[in-house]
Order: sequence, then C-alpha cells, then structure tokens
Amino acid sequence: MDILVKNTNRKFLPVILGTDANAYGIAKSFHKEYGITSLSLGKAPLLETKKSNIVKVMTFHEFDHDDNFVKYIEEVGKTYHQYYEHLLLIACGDRYTELIVNHRDVLDNYFVTNYISNEMKEKLENKEDFYQICEEYGLDYPKTFIITKANKDNFTLPFDFPVAAKASNSIEYVDLEFEGKKKGYRAENMDELRQILDAVYNAGYTGSMIIQDFIPGDDSTMYVLNSYSDRDGKVKMMCLGHCVSEDYTPHGIGNYNAIVQQANKQVYARYQKFLEDMHYTGFSNFDMKYDVRDGKFKVFEINIRQGRSSYFTTASGCNLVKYLVDDLIEHKQMETHYHDNPYLWLHIPPKLLLKYVSKDSYAQVKQLIQEKKYDTTLLYKEDRSLFRAVMIRRFYHMAYKKYKLYFNKRGI
Repeated sequence: MDILVKNTNRKFLPVILGTDANAYGIAKSFHKEYGITSLSLGKAPLLETKKSNIVKVMTFHEFDHDDNFVKYIEEVGKTYHQYYEHLLLIACGDRYTELIVNHRDVLDNYFVTNYISNEMKEKLENKEDFYQICEEYGLDYPKTFIITKANKDNFTLPFDFPVAAKASNSIEYVDLEFEGKKKGYRAENMDELRQILDAVYNAGYTGSMIIQDFIPGDDSTMYVLNSYSDRDGKVKMMCLGHCVSEDYTPHGIGNYNAIVQQANKQVYARYQKFLEDMHYTGFSNFDMKYDVRDGKFKVFEINIRQGRSSYFTTASGCNLVKYLVDDLIEHKQMETHYHDNPYLWLHIPPKLLLKYVSKDSYAQVKQLIQEKKYDTTLLYKEDRSLFRAVMIRRFYHMAYKKYKLYFNKRGI
C-alpha cells in the first residue's frame, strides 16, 4: 500500500472515515490547528474531498461492509503505523461509527479512538430507546407515538396534526430506495400520514416509525449542540448553534446549511449533566427545536459523533479537533469550555441565505455577513486549485436551483 500522507510531524495522523463535507470539515480543522494533511477513507470518492491539498483520499470497494472494512482498515493501520506514532481514527457517518464500535478488537491494535460502547450506542441511536432515556434523565422531547408494521393500519394518534414522521432505525432506513423517499416527513392529515407509512413499509422497512407532534416554527427555531467528552466521561467542550437555514432536498432534510453560534447556559448545563451521568465519551451532536408554546428546547436525536455541520464549531473559534488531540494524544488536563462567540457558518452562498432566511434571523445574519464574521466548510485559502474553484462554484450554483425547487416542501 502506497503512503499518500507524509507529514513532517509524525506524532499523529488523522484517519477520517468518510469522503463528504463532514470529512472535509474535519480535515480543515486539523489543518488550521496543526498544519497537517489528513487521510480520508471511504467507499467512493466525493467532490468535497477530491483533489485536495489538506486531505488525501483512499477508496475501497464496499468499504462499509464488515469484512471489507476489517480487511482494508487493518492494511491501512499496518502501513501507516510504521510512519506515525499515533493514528487518530474519526468517523464521519453513522455506518462508520458503527463499524468502529463493532471492531475495536482489530482497531485497537493500530488506532486511537474515543467512542462509546456498542450497548450504549444501540440505546442512543434507536429513537424509541433514546426517548425513554430522555424520560429517565429529564431531557425534553416532542410528544411521540410509535407505529410498527403490525399496527400501521390501525392506530389513533394522541395529538393533533400536523405531525413529523421518521424512521426509528436510521441505519436500516438509509439503504432503502423508493419514490418520494425523504429523511423525514411532515404530514398535514391522516391521509398523508398513511401514504408515508405505506411507502416506507412497502419498500421493505421493518423497524418502527416515530410520529411526533410538529413543533411550530421555521428554521429559526432549530438548534444543534456539539460536545466533546474525554475518556473519563467528563465534558470538555460545548458549542450550541442556532440554525438559520436547513437543507430542503429530500435526502438532506434534517441537515443544516447555515448556523449562527449562540451560547445558552441552561442548555449547556442540562446536557452536560446528561452526558456525564451517562458516562458518555467522545463527540456528541444533538438536534433540537425551541418550542415557543412552553419555552423548552426539545431534542430529536443524538449523533454519537460530530455532525455534518459541525465545522460551525471550528468556524466560530472553537476548533473541535483540538479537544480530541489534547485528550487522546497529548493527555492534557482540560477545563470545560462553554463556547460563546456569535459567528455564521455557511454551506450555501451568503446571497442565497439572505434571500431565504426568516425575518426573525435576517438582521443578525446580514450584520455578520457585512462584518465578515462568517466561514464556509468548502472554501479554504490554503486549499485552492482550479478544480476546487470550479467544483465549489458548481456546488453553489446547484444550491440556488435546489432552494427554488424544494424550499419549505417537507410533505409527501
């Protein structure tokens, strides 16, 4: 196996599982903090990490299948372990996180990681179990009703429409293909809800469907919390973001395209207690929505990794990978950092955001843009090339078309 990454600093090498925007954001964070190039591994090359100077990509056939993953990751481990003191392994997707958790017996021979146990992962990633845990630990979440394949034709909801609908088992759901598929749905009435359920279950889904009271409000009521907990289960970094524009494409619903960093002491305190009581370790990422009806932040899910838009944390001056390195490589004693530095992260052009942002967020967003207090994941002055310039320009051009086609369309 050829050595693609030959950093002068041989103390550690970031090995990133994934080739998407999340992976590029992590690589950019490492480059900004340490001036090093990362290695990205995946099953297919994606534009976000292609022909980059800060991350080199290796792809393997069906890399997300257990047998292939073990085979290839061990080859990478054996090869690069000869050149670097530590190989720091980071997942940028649910499936890669699952593979790390399931194959620690192999990975621990070559890589340094900080992820929770498989038992805790199963409980937190299954939304039914997660909401039960929220009950136990006092986290607010939307009113929820569970539908299974057995009862999908005979049920009565305990709350009114509109409702949100999503698969409880996201890993099973992601592999399904059917017309009209979305990451999440909004149903205005029972007929629409039944159409959604029929489409999902007819496609072969076997898990439960989560039906929730739809919390009123537009993008400006959505929030995302990033956190890092050290190997001892102590929270060392918390960074809250206020979503000001979501992704509206069918496969992108639930992702964010623009976030303003915004601190909240009450949120920080509540979620720190939750994570530490659980003895959670590693990155965590919570999606939540502010419910104006009762003044509570209500959580939808936890990702047991940094999220797709987590570069907003680094953009706002809190480089998330530094906490990982200080903990796992440098073994430093860290004080807990509660980030508070309003800054705008973008995954779309500024002009497009100003066209579609809600009136409640417009003034703040416009001011941050005018003051040049914003950053993007893909644009990086240290990683310029003609290819990347053309690629990003095309990516932004498509964003205009997607907003025109999908904006505020979350139904069937």
